[in-house]
Amino acid sequence: MENKEFTYNGTTLNGFLMLFLNLALTLGSFGLLFLAISDESWPMAICSGLTLFTTLFLWAGFIMLEPGEARVVMFFGKYVGTFTRTGYFWINPFTSTKRLSLRARNLDAEPIKVNDKEGNPVMIGLVLVWRLKDTYKAMFEIDSQTMASNAATQATGGTDVKSMMAAFERFVRVQSDAALRQVAGQYAYDDTDDHDERLTLRSGGEEINEQLETKLTERLAMAGIEVVEARINYLAYAPEIAAVMLRRQQATAIIAAREKIVEGAVSMVKMALDELAEKDIVKLDDDRKAQMVSNLLVVLCGEDNAQPIVNTGA
Repeated sequence: MENKEFTYNGTTLNGFLMLFLNLALTLGSFGLLFLAISDESWPMAICSGLTLFTTLFLWAGFIMLEPGEARVVMFFGKYVGTFTRTGYFWINPFTSTKRLSLRARNLDAEPIKVNDKEGNPVMIGLVLVWRLKDTYKAMFEIDSQTMASNAATQATGGTDVKSMMAAFERFVRVQSDAALRQVAGQYAYDDTDDHDERLTLRSGGEEINEQLETKLTERLAMAGIEVVEARINYLAYAPEIAAVMLRRQQATAIIAAREKIVEGAVSMVKMALDELAEKDIVKLDDDRKAQMVSNLLVVLCGEDNAQPIVNTGA
């Protein structure tokens, strides 16, 4: 995509120098006016009026920029560049400027309810770090000025940088919501099968975040907005199914624990039989081995402590 943004190359003068000259012209115009009244000289009075009008016109050319800010410069509606030099300057008074902030901003979106790939309702939220990168797109590719003008008129009666950035924040919030729904709908919340190695929202981690950042970059590029970082910061089942899914997770955890216990018990029984046979402590036939294996498994896999009965003889 063609980059239409470029640096403003028009006439630029030091603001403090022009301020001194403008003040001198203002004082000179009042001096001429005083002389014109004293001498009753109409030509001198006209010259004083023209000088005063010129000073009032020159006041419109002063601009000041802080670090992390830019001004989009327009000449009778035509874009003539972006001014990014920090300091106090004077430019062509016939131009109009719109001030924009280029600083990084955070968006901590409230969790929204979406359906995952399997249709389960989940609550998911994100945190987004963004900033303006292309001022031309920001000003002219989306209708941010109208939104900013409406917000500023209701609040203060004019458009300022806060109103402009609030318009961009609303645009980012809407697009972030859409991108989050799109990514969340492509994956399941969690694996329903323990042996399934597919990517899920819960286990995806960095891969899911990278896909979310890619989707956001595609959506926000039209407004000249750069995505610095995007991450899912909240993920949970929706309240209406949270209790059921919690029981499922608990059952899965219990089964996994039982599998570990049985695996360990079997290896311990095998070790016991091998030790008895190797050291020739006692010879066991198949029936006694089966009985011993059964007893050991009951002892090792049971939840309560074993209470053996000691046979002291008949």
